[in-house]
Amino acid sequence: MWESVTDLGRRQGSPLEGTADDWWRSSEPLHRLLARIATEWWVAEETDSGRLVGFARSIERDGLFELTEFFVRPDQQSRGVGKALLERAFPAGRGTVRSIIATSDVRAQARYYAAGTVARFPLFTLGGVPHDPGPMRNLTAESIAGEPAIEAQRAVERTVLGYQRSDDEVGWLLDRRQGHLYRRGDRVIGYSFLGHDGAGPMATLDPFEAPAVLLHVEGLAHSLGLERVELQVPAPNVAGIRHLMHRGFRFDSWINILKSDRPFGQFDRFIPFSPPLFL
Repeated sequence: MWESVTDLGRRQGSPLEGTADDWWRSSEPLHRLLARIATEWWVAEETDSGRLVGFARSIERDGLFELTEFFVRPDQQSRGVGKALLERAFPAGRGTVRSIIATSDVRAQARYYAAGTVARFPLFTLGGVPHDPGPMRNLTAESIAGEPAIEAQRAVERTVLGYQRSDDEVGWLLDRRQGHLYRRGDRVIGYSFLGHDGAGPMATLDPFEAPAVLLHVEGLAHSLGLERVELQVPAPNVAGIRHLMHRGFRFDSWINILKSDRPFGQFDRFIPFSPPLFL
């Protein structure tokens, strides 16, 4: 993964910092989660040496079938390895929706189109220094704790995304990140997750509620001492993007693309999981 992503960064003029060991130290819990909940997980090895040259992994929950990772070493690309991995890890006919958060690499884009998916919209990375926005107005935030709160969060996600996460994934989020439900009066209007290892997912039932939720998330990040927050924001989420720009967040040059075999979800009111491996 590290060799593939850093090679793409160099080719696109967006070099990445750190080492593979740095990445592993910060992302080991996430990759262990993906190992536990993987629906398909395939590797490609050299016949003689046994050297790992590529891998692909996918997850499925509630009918949403997502390719989470698909990487081939740069010196092995365009040799049929990727095609063989994709056929096994992301087969046609699985799930009610098949989706990918893809890089803008044209070779990968060609593979994903051949696999039956279509580019829907870009996912922008907006990053900035969190500040204290002051008290919320007419909005109540409560921790997601206990089955009623978890079910309320899932109800919002089912309405907005069309699908809900597995128990393992929700448990991981609650263990690693602070989850909040948001209410106006007695009505739940959205939720968010934020931790030291990343932000998201977040959703609101009304797209125009996104700024209020994002203000709370920014204030929480400030109280946690986070020096920087990065959010993966779908291009249709206009209210969220304009709010973040107004708060001083800036677009990163790295852009991902959501691809799927059919349209789904209400992405004008949704912010997916970060880092951008799945929704």
